[in-house]
Amino acid sequence: MQPSPPETPFLEAYRGSFVNLLRWPQLEALWETLRQQADAGWYAYAVGEPPPAAPLSATELRTFIREIDALLRQEHQEDYCGIVYADNPARPQLIKIYDPNNLGVVCGYSEAPPLPGWTLSLDPPCDLQHALPPPANRRRWWHRLWRTAE
Repeated sequence: MQPSPPETPFLEAYRGSFVNLLRWPQLEALWETLRQQADAGWYAYAVGEPPPAAPLSATELRTFIREIDALLRQEHQEDYCGIVYADNPARPQLIKIYDPNNLGVVCGYSEAPPLPGWTLSLDPPCDLQHALPPPANRRRWWHRLWRTAE
């Protein structure tokens, strides 16, 4: 079993409370807030890739917003958004963006909710797949199954 990574400001914020941006106009308002904070030092992190070493430039942030918005609207063809969460939509510091093609059980309570596809944060992100590994219950089941069958 690997040791747990040290708690970071990013992980602490990640485990905090979030507001679901249920409607597309709420998402548009969040994007506008971010555009106004484009020089704040936002990190864009694609979960599964190495965490970024440096924040985005204002131009890169605007590009990311434009492209992720287009992807979400194209691949999540619903009359609601509901797959973007912000810690504080008026003054965000961490945003979780779920992949429309890998939603799992995003809404509701879960001991092991799926990881988002992307995050935007003011704190440098850490490797979420390493920091928050999935529960081992299925792995234990698999090992138990084959141990008893031997």
